[in-house]
Amino acid sequence: MSEERYGEFVAVRRHGDGGHVAELALDRPKAMNAVSTEMARSVAEACTALGADRDVRTVVLTSTHERAFCVGADLKERNSFTDAELVRQRPVARGAYTGVLELPVPTIAAVHGFALGGGFELALSCDVIVADGTAVVGLPEVSVGVIPGGGGTQLLPRRVGAARAAELIFTARRVEAPEARELGLIDVLVDEGRDREEALALASRMAANSPVGLRAAKRALRLGHGLDLRAGLEVEDAAWRSVAFSGDRAEGVRAFNEKRRPLWPGE
Repeated sequence: MSEERYGEFVAVRRHGDGGHVAELALDRPKAMNAVSTEMARSVAEACTALGADRDVRTVVLTSTHERAFCVGADLKERNSFTDAELVRQRPVARGAYTGVLELPVPTIAAVHGFALGGGFELALSCDVIVADGTAVVGLPEVSVGVIPGGGGTQLLPRRVGAARAAELIFTARRVEAPEARELGLIDVLVDEGRDREEALALASRMAANSPVGLRAAKRALRLGHGLDLRAGLEVEDAAWRSVAFSGDRAEGVRAFNEKRRPLWPGE
């Protein structure tokens, strides 16, 4: 396993043969991974690099802190800002969330402990959320006079529906793992301490598939969501056409007929 640092607070680790599974680790343990300006910038930079790396087939978002995934924005830093500084910081903060959201490959969040505010929004920006029994999630922003600003007001209702999202956001309540699984706030609930291991295993299963197919399938899923059926099917058709004549499709069909594992060319 190799590791590359992005600033002080973000590490990227490559797993497996070929490094097809990338782990993006939030590594600011002294602040329970509170998202400072520096950390937000590093997350965005790491996502840009991962998105451009054709060897990367899946990304797992993890935390190095034992009791938290991420507690959200660094409110101590925010308290020191003037209004003008907060305005200047906003695009940097947004860059972290959109960086994760716009990764072109499947993404999995591995959540334990607190995933609150911007921390939960980072998880919501992933395709799948794996959480252990210690997870506590929520969007408490209205309790400190703001609103979810990392995509929460848009991503949460897409997961759980408008009314459920409204109840959760307006009450600012925290939701523990069993209820979070029941409500659809998380997707896979695992035993305590196994979130990272299970998320990496899931990512490895995904990464065994065609890299061209994975990117096209994610593009179709993301672009088609919220469209009417006819428009969504056009999005799917465009994605299908992008893979139908690829080397991966030719190899996949050939390997199936030869009863062997594909050797994906990735093009």
